[in-house]
Amino acid sequence: MGSSSSSYAPKTVYLDVDGKVQKVVFSRHCSPCDIKELLCSSSNVPRNTAIMMVDPEGALVSIDPTMPTNSPKRFINPHYIPLKQVQFSWVFTSFPLSRAFRINELKTEVTNRLAMLEKRVELEGLKVVEIGKCKNDLKKLRDEMTSRGGSRVNCPCKYNFDDGKKVTPRRDVPKYPKYTLSQDTIESLKKPTFDVWHWEHNEMLSCLEYMYHDLGLVKEFSMNPITLKRWLLAIQENYRSNPFHNFRHCFCVSQMMYGMIHLCNLQEKMTQTDMGILMTAAVCHDLDHPGYNNTYQINARTELAVRYNDISPLENHHCAVAFQILSLPECNIFANVDPEAYKQIRQAIITLILATDMARHGEILDSFKQKVDNFDFTNEEHVTCLKMVLIKCCDISNEVRPTEVAEPWVDCLLEEYFMQSDREKSEGLPVAPFMDRDKVTKPTAQIGFIKFVLIPMFETVMKLFPQIEEIMVQPLRDSRDHYEELKQIDDAMTEVEPILSIWVSVLMCNPDIISIKGHSINTIFTLCFWE
Repeated sequence: MGSSSSSYAPKTVYLDVDGKVQKVVFSRHCSPCDIKELLCSSSNVPRNTAIMMVDPEGALVSIDPTMPTNSPKRFINPHYIPLKQVQFSWVFTSFPLSRAFRINELKTEVTNRLAMLEKRVELEGLKVVEIGKCKNDLKKLRDEMTSRGGSRVNCPCKYNFDDGKKVTPRRDVPKYPKYTLSQDTIESLKKPTFDVWHWEHNEMLSCLEYMYHDLGLVKEFSMNPITLKRWLLAIQENYRSNPFHNFRHCFCVSQMMYGMIHLCNLQEKMTQTDMGILMTAAVCHDLDHPGYNNTYQINARTELAVRYNDISPLENHHCAVAFQILSLPECNIFANVDPEAYKQIRQAIITLILATDMARHGEILDSFKQKVDNFDFTNEEHVTCLKMVLIKCCDISNEVRPTEVAEPWVDCLLEEYFMQSDREKSEGLPVAPFMDRDKVTKPTAQIGFIKFVLIPMFETVMKLFPQIEEIMVQPLRDSRDHYEELKQIDDAMTEVEPILSIWVSVLMCNPDIISIKGHSINTIFTLCFWE
């Protein structure tokens, strides 16, 4: 190996960086790989830099093909000239793309911009809330002025569907306190005996939130927990303060649904999506109920009756309000659900809420009776019919509960009925006998409803779920017997009233007969009653 061989001559590399040519002389012992490794690992050469090699005449040549193909500093020319045979220079040209790989800087910039946007949204949200409050105040004043005018007032509808905004957005962070439920409360939530009268609104919200977590619905639908809180608050705010159809009734129906899911082991027989549909329909089923039923809406030709062509006006309105709330991004608990799946969920919820119209009771129950003997949980039509019957059971299930829990609901319902009948009388509209305060009593109101509506429906469900007989059907039978006893007492009192009136008249006309054989007047009345 002679000394004149080109492989032992010093190697010179010319670096052209930003227009300045720098000459670098390498020892004759350096191999082409050493030069390549030095240049490719140089900290002065930024990543994603194009490296080109030229010969002394400026012609473009190639890097040694032994350079790894995944190297970030690589330029291949189809005309390969071995590195050993040329004196060359490297020309570094920085691509603009190098800036696109500054991930951390971009993340910081995006985060800052998002923070600014969130602050703006929060401020705008507070403005919208204040505007909404002003609108509500104005509406109350307008309604009050109209009622004082003496003219007939349409059944008030909380939402005007022509103004573009139906529901007040909630962009603030939910503030109801988080309650830690005791183990006793958690267990009693699963039973029809749960006493719904011992809970404040905030506590009921916490219980509903727990139900969604316990059933796995938050995980199943990828719900944001804060969004769930906002949604529940919006639900509560959009139930009116009616004697019966209020947020406590919403909670009562939802808790009964939760109890039936556990009692009937529905999670083992139906899908998680079905559980979400059942619970959400129960929570939303009476949203913005005005306190006057469909009969009044149709007879009074209210805005709701006109809008929905006299077809289940209230139930259609409940659905509309429910999905107006869900249309708000901050309240959309189904935001992370696939659009096609959401479409099916929406349709299923609408179907269940519309099923709560008692005008359809016979139709729905007859359909279920035809399926129950050969019920197939893999048949979609069968499952849909079952879900309709379940929400109906929960909606009118108060008499399943203990007497001390159920009876106050009867008082609340009669109060709402009497409000409607008084209004119907004042407006010259037909009055239903079971709503007329001059004709109905608590026993007469309940006996027929329990005997001909509740017991037949629950006994039909019992064919599919025998375990409900002791916990749900038997209490209905006991309740029927209780009200029949009360009716017998009322009837007896009605027969005795004329006799008592005569005794009062006699005593009033003969004040000297203030006692008989030492008995007081109360004792005399008692003796007369039992005789």
